[in-house]
Parts: sequence; C-alpha cells; structure tokens
Amino acid sequence: MAKYSYRRKLLLYYLSVFTIFLLISISFQYLREKRFQVEKLETTLDNIAEITGKYIYNNNIQRSRQYRFIDSLKSLIPLADTRITVISKEGKVLYDSFIKDYQKLENHRNRPELITADKNAKGASIRQSSSTGQTYYYYAKKMDDYYVRTAVLYNMTVITFLKANQDFFYFSFFLFLAILVLLWFVTNQFTLSISKLQEFAINASTQKNIDTNISFPTNEIGVIGKQILRIYDNLQETQLELSKEKERLFRHLYIINEGVAIFSADKKKLLSNQHFMNYINVIAEKSIDGDFDIFKLKDFEEINAFLAPYLYLDQQLPKSNELEKQIKIQQDQKYFLIKCIIFYDKSFEIIITDITKREKNKIIKEQMTSNIAHELKTPISAIQAFLETVLANPKIEAEKKVYFIQKAFYQTERLNRLIQDITTINKLETEVDFFEKKRVSLYDIIMEIRETTELRMEARKMELSCNFPMDITIMGNKEFVYSIFQNLVENSINYAGIGTKIKISKYHEDKNFYYFSYFDNGMGIPEEHLNRIFERFYRVDSGRSRKQGGTGLGLSIVKNAVLFHKGEISAKSRKKGGVEFLFSLRKR
Repeated sequence: MAKYSYRRKLLLYYLSVFTIFLLISISFQYLREKRFQVEKLETTLDNIAEITGKYIYNNNIQRSRQYRFIDSLKSLIPLADTRITVISKEGKVLYDSFIKDYQKLENHRNRPELITADKNAKGASIRQSSSTGQTYYYYAKKMDDYYVRTAVLYNMTVITFLKANQDFFYFSFFLFLAILVLLWFVTNQFTLSISKLQEFAINASTQKNIDTNISFPTNEIGVIGKQILRIYDNLQETQLELSKEKERLFRHLYIINEGVAIFSADKKKLLSNQHFMNYINVIAEKSIDGDFDIFKLKDFEEINAFLAPYLYLDQQLPKSNELEKQIKIQQDQKYFLIKCIIFYDKSFEIIITDITKREKNKIIKEQMTSNIAHELKTPISAIQAFLETVLANPKIEAEKKVYFIQKAFYQTERLNRLIQDITTINKLETEVDFFEKKRVSLYDIIMEIRETTELRMEARKMELSCNFPMDITIMGNKEFVYSIFQNLVENSINYAGIGTKIKISKYHEDKNFYYFSYFDNGMGIPEEHLNRIFERFYRVDSGRSRKQGGTGLGLSIVKNAVLFHKGEISAKSRKKGGVEFLFSLRKR
C-alpha cells in the first residue's frame, strides 16, 4: 500500500512538473517567435533608415536642404506605403514623405521613439499620428546630427505579420491533452480505495444524511477518513449552534431600520441587510447590484480616507482599539448618517441610518421659529406703539385714548389667534400618536361652525350650504376635524368677498374614505399661488391678509389635520370663479 500511495503521488508530481514545464516552454516560444517577427520588421525599417541616411549623405542633402530629393527613394523601398521622416536633433521635421506641408508640423522632440533612439541609437513605438490620425509602427534611427524615422501603417497586415507562429501552440495543446488522458487513465486505477471517502465528502457537501458506520479501508486513507468523520460530527454540533446565532442575527438585521453591512479588510462585503442596499441605491442615484463597489461612490471618499491608514497596516489593531467615524450626507431631499467601525482584525462595519425625518423636522422647526418670531413681532410692535402713545400723552382726548386701546385690544386678539394656531399645528406635527380618536359627526360640526359664523356671514351677505347625509361619521379627533372646516370657512369669510356662496358636499365614498368638496364662488386664488397655499405663513397678499386678521397658518392646519386622518387634499381654481378644495377623510 505504501508503494501504491507513493506511485499515485509520483504521478501527480509528474503532471504538475510537466504542466509547469509546458507552460514555461509555451511562454518562452511565444515570446521568442513574437520577438523574431518584431526584429524582422525592425530590421527592414532599419535598412530603409540606413539607405535614407546614406542617400542624404552622398547627395549632400543636409547641407543643400533639398530634402525633396528623398522622394526618389520611394520606388526603391521594399515595403509599400512606408513613411520616411527626417527630424533634426532639436525635433524640427525636415522632411516627411506623407505630409506635403511638413514644415508646419509640430516639434517631434518628445516623440517616444526619438527619446529611445537618443539613448540607444534606435527606438520604436506604436501610436497614432497627430498629423495623419492613423496608427503607425514607428522606427527611429539616430544619425550624426539628425534622426531618420521610418514607419509603416499599423494595419491588419502588419498585425498579422507580428503575430507569433501558432503551430507550436497547437502541438503543445495536443501534447498536453495526450498526457492528460494518459495520466487520467493511470490514476483512475487508484481511485477505488477512496470511493467511500468520496461518497462521504459528497454527502457532507450536499448536507445529505451520512452513515456514521462507514467502513474505511485499513490504510492511511482509512485513518484520514475516520478522523474526518470525527471532525465532521464536531463540526455539525458547532454548525447547529452557529446556525441558531446566525438566525438571530439575520432577524435582528432585517427588523431594524438601519442599513448594516460588514466588510473584510480588503473591502469585500461579507454580510448586509435589505435596508443597506436600498439606501445605497438612493445615495448612488441609480439601481446597483450586490457586487457594486460602494467605495467608488463620491459620498464615500471621507470613509475611504478614514479606512486607508488602518486597513493597510502590517500589524493587527489592538483588540481594545475599535475605531469609528461618522459622516452625514444628503441626496435627493434625503439625509443619511453613515457610521463606520473598524474592528481589531481590520474587518469593519458600515451602518447607514435614514435621518431624513429628523433633519427635515429640524429645518421645519428652524423655519417655523423664524416665521413665528416674524409674525409675533408685528402685533407686539403694534400693541407697544398704541400703549406708548397713550402713556406718553396723559392729556389725550378720551375718545382717542379709547381708540388706541381698542386697536391694542384688536392686536392682542390677533396675537391670541396666532398662538392658538401655532399650538394646533405643533400638536398635529409632533403629538399625533397621543390623540384619542372616536366617532365624530361631520354634520354636527358643520352646523356648529355655521352657528358661530352666522353673524359675520350675514354682515358680508354670504351663504353656506351643506350637501351630505346627517348621519355621516368618521373615526377621528373632533378638534382636528373641526379645524378643517372652521379654517376653510374662515378663509372664505376673510378673502372670498361680499355676497359669496359657500358649498360643502360629499361627492364620493369607497370602502375606506369619504371624499369632500368645499368651494366658494368668490375672488379665488391665482394659479401661481395654488401649489404653495398650504405652506406655513404663506400669504397670497401679505398686506391684505394681515389687515383681515389672518395668521397665515389656517390652510397649513387644514392640510395637517387631513393628513392626520390619513387623507389627502388639493386645491384648484373654478371656471365659474372662486377656489375649490378636494379632500378625503378615512372612515375608520
């Protein structure tokens, strides 16, 4: 059995040695054949350059500067379409057989074939000509105080000429196949003794049931087989435990909202969840697959700079030294926080958190704080001015004093309405999950609003009609439902004009929603303002709105209250005049 094992190993060694030898022989022969063809071409070009140089010398062309006489050499050149160029040591083109106006050609001093020829007396290169736009095989030869450069078009004829002879490759290939078949036939005779070990390996790799009573042969392969079986049993137990841990990890990764991926020290992705690829697609602004190198993205330049000093260190990082870096990026109105943590074995983790809501809330709060400060400034300044007038003039007429006090009182009412609206919209945006929902009668709310606005509507000769069933109800918050219709009616009273008619109707319903229409036939809203009327503090006519006592938050409250009830709202101008609001409210 020892001889048998040695023989099998010897056959494998022979196959390896023969393969290596064959590869080296093929490589050597290929390079030798290719160099031989190149030398043949360069020898021909060198002969042409030598003939040209002797022609210039014998005919004293360099002194007479009559380089046009070189044209007579064309018929004597063995290679058709050979280009001859004479270049001075300074790089000036003295003659070119292909270019008539060669005096206008740029300086050739930095051409690669001339640089090489300057060092080695000759040089060659393959490149595209800047003067003709064609690709040439250039060969330059250094003379006493000038260069003769010959060139042929680098076309299929030349490319084919430069190729190595293929016969040796075919011979080597068939020789390799013959040796391979011979070795396969010989070694196949020795596979019977390892058939059971092979069966075990296949069953293990395909996770089939393995018979633990396998009888291995009584040789070194049998000993190895028994040890493998013992190791396999231990691995199965370990794999079961790891599988449980892996399942817990995957459940955690796919439940959390963060995108998580783990990479090896050479930046190969080992593990990632679905959120990670979704966020990467947003950041990259294109659909990419799992094999895409995310470190090529411009947004990851800072992460690359952070990783570079640590991933390429020769020594391992201390186990207690886990480095981390975090950056914030913005892409298409989305904000992401990217955190990178390097572990002691140089693997690292990247966590992407969508912080869009947080960042936008921050921006909204900053804008709202600025707007609130601006809006509060007007009534406060007015109150201060009216009271200062009264205090500064103690002998002011009683009638004027009452006038100024009434004006100040009016501004306090406006200030109170502004604070109430700010409180309402703040609740709608930050505390929506804490409000109780119950059955709300929409008809009762409309009737209540009609009653509270009746005197003001009569004074402006306005009419309000309601066209939907009395028993219509939704599951919602009464305060917010009231604010929807109240602010729409208040908006019409303040801005629609005298004699306006208002109509509220339910025009459609489905399984989940009621659909409502609210319109008046008043002055309407210009088209260019319709897409912005739901913004906080936005006014179509700022001066007129403040004069009417508006806070600029009414329609913003309407939109947020509709969204609170899972609906949508839009506005459009009516052909017959006025503006129409279309919105939906969820039934339950």
